[in-house]
Amino acid sequence: MKKSLRTGALASIAAASMLLSACGFGGSGGNAGTADNTINLLVPSYSDGTKGRWEGIIKDFEANNPGIKVNLEVQSWDNINDVVKTKIQGKQAPDILNIDAFAGFAKDQLLYPAKDVLSESTAKDFQDTFVKNASVTGTQYGMPLIASARALFYNKDLFAKAGISAPPKTWDELEADAGKITAAGTPGYGLPLGSEEAQGETGIWFYGAGGGYGDAEKITVDTPQNLEGANFMKKLVDQKVTQDNAGATNRTPLINVFIQGQLGMIEALPPTVGQIKEKNPALKYGVAPIPTKDGSPFTLGVADHLMAFKNDGKKQDAIKKFLDNFYSTDVYTKWVSAEGFLPTTKSGAEKLSSNPDTKPFLDLLPNARFYPSTNKAWTSTQGAVKSLIGQIAQGTDPASVLKDIQTKADAAS
Repeated sequence: MKKSLRTGALASIAAASMLLSACGFGGSGGNAGTADNTINLLVPSYSDGTKGRWEGIIKDFEANNPGIKVNLEVQSWDNINDVVKTKIQGKQAPDILNIDAFAGFAKDQLLYPAKDVLSESTAKDFQDTFVKNASVTGTQYGMPLIASARALFYNKDLFAKAGISAPPKTWDELEADAGKITAAGTPGYGLPLGSEEAQGETGIWFYGAGGGYGDAEKITVDTPQNLEGANFMKKLVDQKVTQDNAGATNRTPLINVFIQGQLGMIEALPPTVGQIKEKNPALKYGVAPIPTKDGSPFTLGVADHLMAFKNDGKKQDAIKKFLDNFYSTDVYTKWVSAEGFLPTTKSGAEKLSSNPDTKPFLDLLPNARFYPSTNKAWTSTQGAVKSLIGQIAQGTDPASVLKDIQTKADAAS
C-alpha cells in the first residue's frame, strides 16, 4: 500500500523450497552479528522518508540488542514484487518482508505463524478485524503493519453554495447532493474507474449494497447486490453528476482535483489529509463515513503486512525480538504516523485517537471490510476489475461487465 494505495500484488508466487538461506542483502551498519543473529529486512518505500525511518528504528534496536544485526533493503513498489520472487527462487528469501499479500507464501509453508515470532502481548494487541484478514485457514501468518480506510471527503464551500447542510449518509442523499452541486457549476461526485485503483472505488459500491468480492474460499462478483452497486455507479454517470470520462479517470489525479476545490465529494484516504495541508491548506473540507445504500456503517479497509520467513529456522528468536520492539507502542505509532497511515494495533489506535487528522478514520475501522487477498484468484480478479469496470461509465451494460469479471475470476480459481 503505497501512498497511491496499490493493493494486492503477490497473492500467488511460484512454490519455492522451504530451505531458503538468508543472504544477498546490503548492510545497515551497526553492531556485528553472527549469521544466526543477522536479520535481513526487505521493505517497500512508502515515502521519501521511509528508508530513514527504518534506519532509525534499526539503529536503536541494535544498540539495545548487542549481537543482533539488521540488514535493510528498500525497494520501490514498482520493483519489490519481482525482487521478492527472484530472491525466493534464488534461495535468498528475506527474514522479514513488508508487503501486502502473504497467502501464497503461507500456503507454500515458507512463513512462521505469527504466534511463533511475537510475544503473546504483541499478538493480542492487533485489532480483531486485522487478525482475521491476516490469517489463512484460521492461522495468522501476516502481521498487520499499516491500515488505510476510506471516507467521504466533501467541500464545505461547495456544499454551502448548493444549500446542503450536512454530508450524505445514503445513496439517495448522495445522488441528490451531487445533483445540486453539479447544478451550481462543479462536478458533484468524483468517480475514478480508471485502472489505477478501480477495484477500490468499485468495492465501495459493492460493499455499500451489501455485496463484496467474496472471501478466501470463493470470489463473488456477479451477484445481485454487486449489480445494484454497479447500476448506481452508472446512474451517477448517466445523470452527469460526476467528472467527465469517469471510466478512464484515475484516483490520484482526481483527488488532486478535489484538493484544488474543483469537486464536491470524493472517497479518499488518510494521507489525503496531509496532501491537503501541503497543497491547499485553505480548503474548507469535511470527512464523513461512506454513504451506503441504507446508511449502514462501512469502510473499505486495506492493510499491508510484515511476515517472517522460516528459512533455515535459526533466526526465530532474533526475529521475535525485532518484531516485539517494532510493535511497541511508542516505536510503532511514531513510524505509522510519520508515514500518514493508520495503526493496526489497539494500543496504537488508543494513543492516536486524539489526533483530529486520524480520528475519523480510526472510528471507521471496526466496520472495515477487506479485499479477499487470501484467495488465490484475487490477483486475477483485481486485474479484471481494473481493466473492465470502467466500461460501465462508457455505456456497457453493468450486468455483462460483472459476468466478464466473474469469468476471469473463476478461471483463476
